[in-house]
Amino acid sequence: MRSSAAGGTALASNPNLIAVSGASGFVGSALVDELAGSASHVCRALFRLQPASISPLVDARVVGDLAIATDLKEALRGVDVLVHAAARAHVLNDAETNPLEAYRHINVAGTERIARAAIAAGVRRFVYISSIGVNGKRNFEQRFTEADEPAPVDDYGRTKWEAEQKLQGFARSSDLELVILRPPLVYGPYVKGNVARLMRIIARGIPLPLASVDNQRSMIGLGNLVSAIVTAAEHPRARGRTFLVSDQHDLSTPELIRLIARALGRVPNLWPFPPSLLFAAGRITGRSAEVERLAGSLRIDSSAFTEATGWRPSVPIESEIARMVEASGLKR
Repeated sequence: MRSSAAGGTALASNPNLIAVSGASGFVGSALVDELAGSASHVCRALFRLQPASISPLVDARVVGDLAIATDLKEALRGVDVLVHAAARAHVLNDAETNPLEAYRHINVAGTERIARAAIAAGVRRFVYISSIGVNGKRNFEQRFTEADEPAPVDDYGRTKWEAEQKLQGFARSSDLELVILRPPLVYGPYVKGNVARLMRIIARGIPLPLASVDNQRSMIGLGNLVSAIVTAAEHPRARGRTFLVSDQHDLSTPELIRLIARALGRVPNLWPFPPSLLFAAGRITGRSAEVERLAGSLRIDSSAFTEATGWRPSVPIESEIARMVEASGLKR
């Protein structure tokens, strides 16, 4: 995590204390880094386990499992804004005997517990990092918007929606200012899961039968998501709102593969194959969800956030992909 003497002097004089749960995670750690280098925020990072290292500019607290933690109120004392980024995300080859309950333990019970603690501690604003999975998994003719009826189709999306409903109830019965962000696929340095696996496949030159795929997918780079979170934490017109956020530039899967390959210094090994047969193969093999992520379309309209707050994505897709590839260690 970054540190600077100049940043430390400025931070010490600023009362705007922002706490970040899930501070060791993909999104949480990037947000902590950003806040630690900021001249206008004080950052308190909430960790499940003791971190190996931490910037001296960060007030680190180890709180354990959020669903059973007993000292959350104390960890949130004096906090102005809480960004709740801790979550159980999509797990490749999930070995849980009851995945839904595993998701609920963190995403619902953990969220409910930290929200109660935030209210008890007098936290002013709660920024919840939800997911576009609350809206659904696929669209093409029309973009997802905040006005859509929630239609989650997997355990992750369902538990994110359950958590949103819990938080809405807390906000209605207290003075807590709730802001919900629903990002689509997030990519950037130290990404895990499907994007990391796709990078490894491209780096190895493994053939991908995706040249004929003509889809469109909204995504958001880690840098742009972090700036959106900071805006949601600060802007008065974000209060009480749910927003979809994205890079505001959609890509097809072949376009994404070509951009990653270029950053890796490789030639993409794309081959034509009828998308209808890809979807059929997914159904036969029980991998429909994986095929959907590669060949299906998911487009969102994030203009409401821009209209309300003035936020716009500032990190170009190519730059974020280059940073992601550099951090992966796969570049030639």
